[in-house]
Amino acid sequence: MTTTRERAVIRINNQRAAQYTEMWVIGTPQDLALMFEAANRTGRLVFVSAPIPMGGDDTRFRRYVRLRNQ
Repeated sequence: MTTTRERAVIRINNQRAAQYTEMWVIGTPQDLALMFEAANRTGRLVFVSAPIPMGGDDTRFRRYVRLRNQ
């Protein structure tokens, strides 16, 4: 049986999940910059992490992104 507090936390987490999409994106710096600029212009961009190199001979980067659902 869940407590009132646990139900409230579950409800808040579900509301947050409905408001945002969170993902890792991988691409060249130029491709990522275009994508983030477009998301920023539409007002959907909430957060972008610092670029993390993929490693090895791969010249791409990965970044964590949070977008607002509309």
